[in-house]
Amino acid sequence: MTVTVENPGTDPVKTRPAGFVPLSGRRKFGNRAAGALVTAALLIALVPLFWLVITLVARGIGTILDPDWWMSSERYGGAANAIVGTLMQTALAAVISVPLGIFVAIYLVEYSNRKSLLARITTFMVDILSGVPSIVAALFVYAVWRTTLGLPRSGFVVAIALVLLMVPLVVRATEEMLKIVPQDLREASYALGIPKWKTIARVVLPTAMSGIITGVMLAIARVMGESAPVLILVGATRAMNWNPFEGNQQSLPLMMVQQYNNGPSAFDQVWGAALTLVILVAIIYFGAKFVSKAFAPKTS
Repeated sequence: MTVTVENPGTDPVKTRPAGFVPLSGRRKFGNRAAGALVTAALLIALVPLFWLVITLVARGIGTILDPDWWMSSERYGGAANAIVGTLMQTALAAVISVPLGIFVAIYLVEYSNRKSLLARITTFMVDILSGVPSIVAALFVYAVWRTTLGLPRSGFVVAIALVLLMVPLVVRATEEMLKIVPQDLREASYALGIPKWKTIARVVLPTAMSGIITGVMLAIARVMGESAPVLILVGATRAMNWNPFEGNQQSLPLMMVQQYNNGPSAFDQVWGAALTLVILVAIIYFGAKFVSKAFAPKTS
């Protein structure tokens, strides 16, 4: 005996769930109006972004395609010199601030009692540091490093100032990503007898890794363009300095400020340095996203 089941096909009436109530005319209008407002807001936000990118490429592409600009730029050395300094200073800041920020966020989300004194003090200090201007961080490091300890200026001192700017951003990004990891994953791991630290390392962090990396890259993008720390804590040099712990060290933000002070005749170099900085940030960002996808937990 063959039983024939009627195929509802694509008829929307037959596929509606029980209790479905169609939208009234007023609700449809409100829904469409909200969608139109959101789309308009998106387009308005994209206009200055595209304008900035187009202007940056149009003004800076000619400069960065000039071989002379990369290796010898009159007074302050070439862009290659500045790129080396920028990458070294940012890498040192990231090596210090990323693990520190992630561990602080893990403590706040996974271990601390929100009402404890230490957790409240930590949260308060992170909030304060989030709003500290770069010039204040640079002056603080200068007062401690140069005035109190009498130590020389170097690229490493700049990295210390950048750490003060990066840590709160990394903490906030990591904290929010850890909060959205489902609690069921943690409980399932605990039910299998896996200790808490291993659950965090093997389950929680890999699940939130994509968002954490995005937050870290936003923090790196911010500090790579800071000019106040490099102006106060390190000097310019034409020579390529591969040792951030000794001597002056050039960087792209420092190069931009110096070229700008030379007047309108050097504005092409300023645009070229700005475009180079944006390209560096883009390369690092997409590289980090590729690595995060490569090591992300596989889902069947």
